[in-house]
Amino acid sequence: MPFRVEPDPSFKDALAAADRPLAGIWVCSGSPLVAELCAGAGFDWIFIDAEHSPNGLESVLAQLQAVRGYPVVPVVRPPVNDTVLIKQYLDLGAQTLIIPMVHTAADARAAVAATRYPPNGVRGVGSALARSARWNRIPDYLARAAETLTLIVQIESGEAVGNAAEIAATDGIDGVFIGPSDLAASLGVLGAQDHPDVVDAVLRSIDAAKAAGKFVGVNAFDESSARRYMDAGVDVVGTGADVALLARASEALAAKYVPRGDAHDAGAPASY
Repeated sequence: MPFRVEPDPSFKDALAAADRPLAGIWVCSGSPLVAELCAGAGFDWIFIDAEHSPNGLESVLAQLQAVRGYPVVPVVRPPVNDTVLIKQYLDLGAQTLIIPMVHTAADARAAVAATRYPPNGVRGVGSALARSARWNRIPDYLARAAETLTLIVQIESGEAVGNAAEIAATDGIDGVFIGPSDLAASLGVLGAQDHPDVVDAVLRSIDAAKAAGKFVGVNAFDESSARRYMDAGVDVVGTGADVALLARASEALAAKYVPRGDAHDAGAPASY
């Protein structure tokens, strides 16, 4: 007899049980080993990114498998709001998706449709072939699939901020996640996530999501920014990334032993 399998909790389940903002870490290395290492660090959630990282379907699958044994919720970001890609990520077993570059309510509705089976959406049916349903070992998966998912859309442009209320109010959207980096670029202050216009846009988006009854998250690798937005009521905060931690820590270690003037010239390979 095959095992009866029940779906894992998704992000909305973790948030329903939380009494504080949930802190997470980005995993951008593409490595299942690093993902597992980060999953055991004590964060509430782990962000497996395929938009700005060397991740494809196979590496995302391997990372989902690597972190499953830890009490952390995996959040997966496809590279684009695309019906086919969303279908594939769902079939891999991703239960919490964060969709980038959602600028309008129409974009949000398209994301919702991609995660729902007909007649409520356009998700292709392949549960017998897919890890999402554990190859049909999850009873009644087709009828229950939407309940097992958390759908988050990213607000990261001036246009999206202007449409934040409509985006957040879209039926089927569980939460919004604000990206200050792309938002700063959209507002003409590239690289200045702490610019007053960017901070104001983030705060207005937080208010719009809360007014719609949806949870809201923000990316804030700087602790003072993270604390500011936690005080403003965000439910979710992204606090750092594996590759950034490794880059800064390795630089600090090298600086202890290698005088700055003796370091290799940029772009010049070592002779050993």
